[in-house]
Amino acid sequence: MIKTQRADKPFLIATILLIVGGFLVFSSASLGLLTEGTDKFSQVTFSQIVLGLVGGTLAGLVAWKVDYRIWKKYALGVFAFALLVNLLLFIPGLGVSHGGAKRWIILEALSFQPSEFLKIGFIIYLAAWLANRKDHVSSFGNGLVPFFFILLIPTALLLLQPDTDTLAVIFLTGIAMFFAAGGRWRHVFLLLLGGVIGITLVAFMRPYVMERIQTFLDPSRDPLGSSYQIQQSLIAIGSGEVFGRGFGKSVQKFNYLPEPIGDSVFAVMAEEFGFVGSVSLIALFIFFAIRGFSIGAKAPDSFGGLLALGIVILIVLQSFVNIAAMLGVLPLTGIPLLFVSHGGTALFTTLAEVGIVLSISKYSKKN
Repeated sequence: MIKTQRADKPFLIATILLIVGGFLVFSSASLGLLTEGTDKFSQVTFSQIVLGLVGGTLAGLVAWKVDYRIWKKYALGVFAFALLVNLLLFIPGLGVSHGGAKRWIILEALSFQPSEFLKIGFIIYLAAWLANRKDHVSSFGNGLVPFFFILLIPTALLLLQPDTDTLAVIFLTGIAMFFAAGGRWRHVFLLLLGGVIGITLVAFMRPYVMERIQTFLDPSRDPLGSSYQIQQSLIAIGSGEVFGRGFGKSVQKFNYLPEPIGDSVFAVMAEEFGFVGSVSLIALFIFFAIRGFSIGAKAPDSFGGLLALGIVILIVLQSFVNIAAMLGVLPLTGIPLLFVSHGGTALFTTLAEVGIVLSISKYSKKN
């Protein structure tokens, strides 16, 4: 009952536009690193090109050519491997601490962020689990309760790092997949309520989380401290006006914006390309999401549909959280803007995930 076809061309075109446009913005934003010396600029650019663009493109092509149904067969193994890689963070000498958090592993010249593998590992396993239990997802004892305990596994690992931003994205993506698989509204409400209670508890236990929330509520409370980034971001975005200063002409990326190639890269883009460029990027992500959801809806089985849905939500949600934080609509996070921000691991896994969606798009139900 499955027919094969070519991969979804509009989805592929949207991805290519995001890759090319993202690299152009990254290239401009990275010029701000020249104030710190050419070594860091070369290192960051090399990582983005070799691990992110080249490595990610190869991974995406392989995932595109492989039948997506193989991921269901090895879902538990993929998830277990992702968990194991994240546990390596806590081995002395492997995990690298930065700003009070252990989120990176360095092996000789290679450095990567294990949580990126946890995202896709979790989505693959959850899609397989939900597809196998589609007749029980709506029940409390056989649906909600085991799903809750599955969520607890990445929650515990990410809280230990700590990486609350990634946790929030995984949590919301998981709930969306659970609902799409047949979860009840009241069960979703209970999960969201539990999430709000959990965030509140974390905010009281982790001062930096509370500080972000307070800064969000009052962006002017500490202009030279916790509010500095959002203040500089809004200045950069406002300076772009309608059409922007022009490519490469951002002023804020030089010694003003913290993390101009990371968290703040959207502010650099908005300054250089203005309102028109910012809206164009957001529209491109929306189109990417629409085509991705369409691929999921046409998938020949529930596993393919849930996998495509989970991947697309993960990518778009993470990107929109970053943009919203730079606009002051959400509290500041450490989440990168996918396809644009520096992060070889993030770009590598994102392109591999896109390859999986393209593989799903090659199959559809027969009418």
